[in-house]
Amino acid sequence: MPICKVCEDEVDELVTVKVNGRSKKACEDCADRLREEAEIAEMSESVVQGMMEFKGRR
Repeated sequence: MPICKVCEDEVDELVTVKVNGRSKKACEDCADRLREEAEIAEMSESVVQGMMEFKGRR
């Protein structure tokens, strides 16, 4: 049985998720959570850049 790298539980299968340019293997629950955290981080960064009137590229 494979083991999830995030929650360290035994699972039936692992899913590969790309977060911050890196691939991570995790169970489906952890993969969903990682995707949500990445989306939230991206949205909050764009809000902060908008408040600071950042006009460049990242």
